[in-house]
Amino acid sequence: MSYDGRLMRQALARFDEDKQRRAENFRARERAVYTKCPRIEEIDRELSHTMAKIIASGLRRGTDPRPAIEALREENLNLQQEKRLLLTRLGLPGDYLEEKPKCSRCNDTGFLGSEVCSCLRGYYAKEQNKELSGLLDLGSQCFENFNFDYYSSVPDEDLGVSPRTNMERVYDICQDYAHEFSPKSGNLLLTGGTGLGKTFLSASIARVVSASGHSVVYDTAGHIFARFDGENADTAVSRALGCDLLILDDLGTELMTSFVHSAMYQIVNTRLITGKKTVISTNLSPDELGRRYGAPVLSRLQGEYQMLLFFGEDIRRQKRK
Repeated sequence: MSYDGRLMRQALARFDEDKQRRAENFRARERAVYTKCPRIEEIDRELSHTMAKIIASGLRRGTDPRPAIEALREENLNLQQEKRLLLTRLGLPGDYLEEKPKCSRCNDTGFLGSEVCSCLRGYYAKEQNKELSGLLDLGSQCFENFNFDYYSSVPDEDLGVSPRTNMERVYDICQDYAHEFSPKSGNLLLTGGTGLGKTFLSASIARVVSASGHSVVYDTAGHIFARFDGENADTAVSRALGCDLLILDDLGTELMTSFVHSAMYQIVNTRLITGKKTVISTNLSPDELGRRYGAPVLSRLQGEYQMLLFFGEDIRRQKRK
């Protein structure tokens, strides 16, 4: 799984802040108990210092420290039992002053060896969702809010299927793609007229895949191409080519230049070679894509992407009515 370095640094900062906050809350809870029962503070002090003293004594004398350690173990058990009893008398659980990690898998380190733990992935997903929220209305653009009522049940004369039946199929494919996303997933090409739900479903995919901890870059083609040629081009290229899922929205609306022509080929070709997944939405037909971006790009789109056709009446126009 790939991670955006900038977003991971932000996630680690939030992770450490929450970890520090939990530690401070524990210290405050500890101080409150010590105030109510000073004997508990004495016990904790004894438990923390006695072991080091006995081992040091044994080493200085050149004797086997194991008998002393066994005696210490018995003494510590008695102290722990007394501590639990005192806490119970205060109306508190016996383990109230045991500082436990929030995540038992990684002990609040955020990592399992070289792998990112699921707890830290949750922080990463939140940071990523914040960034996506700046581009999308992620609050409403989700699979649960998709409305099929805007699609006619009357079969199209040329296609032999109704817009609604077609959209139910497209919806199921997009939903399955999002919920089952993995390195083995394919690529999607959402094509059709304006106002038919391509951006809505693209945003829904971004929301689900991001929430699962995968790195997602979502933006319009125009913005991505502009960043490729901007001040921080290296960072923009690295993010777009290295993320787990790139969602390129509104392809074909950008100003066409030789640079855009080359950049489009590099995006499509490089991500296919590296096994990274891409979702593209466009108002252009396959023939129009070929004329605009060239035969090599069209060949890769037709050979490596599942094409999902959107057709029907413009939803925005229906809403205005």
